[in-house]
Amino acid sequence: MTAEDTRYLDESLELAYRGRALASPNPMVGAVLVRDGIVVGRGAHTYAGVQHAEMLALEQSGARARGATLYINLEPCSHQGRTAPCADALIAAGVARVVAAMEDPNPQVSGAGFARLAAAGVRVERAGEFEERARRLNEAFAHFIRTGRPLVTLKTALTLDGKISAPDDNSGWITSRQARDHVQQVRHDHDAILTGIGTVLADDCLLTDRSELPRRLPLLRVVVDSQLRLGMNSKIVESFQDDLVIATTSAASSQRRAQLEALGIPMITCDGPAGRVGLPAVVEWLGAEQKTSLVLEAGAKLNWAALEAGVVDKVLLYYAPKILGGLESLPLAAGPGRRSRSSAILLRDLRTMPVAPDEFLVEAWVR
Repeated sequence: MTAEDTRYLDESLELAYRGRALASPNPMVGAVLVRDGIVVGRGAHTYAGVQHAEMLALEQSGARARGATLYINLEPCSHQGRTAPCADALIAAGVARVVAAMEDPNPQVSGAGFARLAAAGVRVERAGEFEERARRLNEAFAHFIRTGRPLVTLKTALTLDGKISAPDDNSGWITSRQARDHVQQVRHDHDAILTGIGTVLADDCLLTDRSELPRRLPLLRVVVDSQLRLGMNSKIVESFQDDLVIATTSAASSQRRAQLEALGIPMITCDGPAGRVGLPAVVEWLGAEQKTSLVLEAGAKLNWAALEAGVVDKVLLYYAPKILGGLESLPLAAGPGRRSRSSAILLRDLRTMPVAPDEFLVEAWVR
């Protein structure tokens, strides 16, 4: 890797990042075409724009693409989808070299794009030192394309002793404004957000993306409400604009169901154990709706139900320099829990990041 290679791969990742909330359910991809040390074409993919980043860069470069090097964060596709294979277009344009950060996790591609390029005489290079950044950028897409389900992230704010709420007064915030602003960035990066009826009744929350950044579709708000206790005058109902769905059970009141349906609010029936909503069924439904990522912002009971059901893929835990103590303050996850240390839910690939003075974020994957 030369200094020039590093510079243009950096730029391709920055271009790809522009696809946040715009490219899903496709991956975020940025492409830079360089010939004789001069950028002749750039492209960043958005789903509504249809064209892939490589095609946009080729259109911009025209005949100057012949003999050029393509820098890209993701392997060019080799299959027919909404658009023709990008690998074929690169070959036809006479691109001489492709430097890519990672292989496409899509089983329909998965190295086939590189192989097609190489067979046509295009020099293909993998930039291994950029692979981790590229992988993190499209981790939701990679999970979705392999499983058909959204990547589920459990997010919560908690004190240093692991409490998310006090037994009496919960006015104010656990974390700082900086941390709450970061949460809005997290919401912006997701296709859907899920909470429980207990949280809605207690906080009368909106659960919207307030980052003020552009997105192709509104953040889909999902409320788990087994008995349909959701109030008609709640903020989440009053702000409904085709961005809310209620996950309920067949035991819920038919009258309440009719009232919500009269407002146009869709409902999905997902019967689970003990008369509660089956969370795996909710996640499967979201996958069928082409939602590649889901953030869970809920209370202790639903947090535990999600962890115990095995639907949580990773956690984002915002720690504040506070201690509540006591036995009545609620922990991250309530419910029966695990009865022995040996059966604890395990995490892997843990990272810690500062968010604000004396506050930090823990990110980890559930094993």
